[in-house]
Amino acid sequence: MDRRACLLPVLAIAAFASAGRAQDSAGGQTSVQVPDEGRAVYEQICQACHMADAKGGDGAGARIPALAGNPRLADKDYPVTLLLKGRGGMPWFTEILTHRQMAAVVNYVRGHFNSFPGTVTEAYVDRVASAPPPKPDCMTCGN
Repeated sequence: MDRRACLLPVLAIAAFASAGRAQDSAGGQTSVQVPDEGRAVYEQICQACHMADAKGGDGAGARIPALAGNPRLADKDYPVTLLLKGRGGMPWFTEILTHRQMAAVVNYVRGHFNSFPGTVTEAYVDRVASAPPPKPDCMTCGN
């Protein structure tokens, strides 16, 4: 595969992330509404793996979980933690997305592809990000 073709998704994510940071650091309000921002983040970053309909899929040896109709998303901590820390094949997005962008995309996915109540705010993402990690519960380490 042409090396330039491999770099295109990385460059697109970097351009989107830097635009979001510049917008957020401009000092206060922006003209972008959170639902639009959440949709934009989903379309530019998440949909590459989770698909436009958020139903995930199988391909190239990977199973991409569905976000649409996913009962785990009812707990607001679950998608926020995945964005902050990653899991399995999903990377963390702490160096790509601001906490505001994370909140926006979580609200978009929970509301557009599901009908879960409650809103995730930037402060909520801040709280989850600063929470101490849970203690392991295992037989081998004695905790």
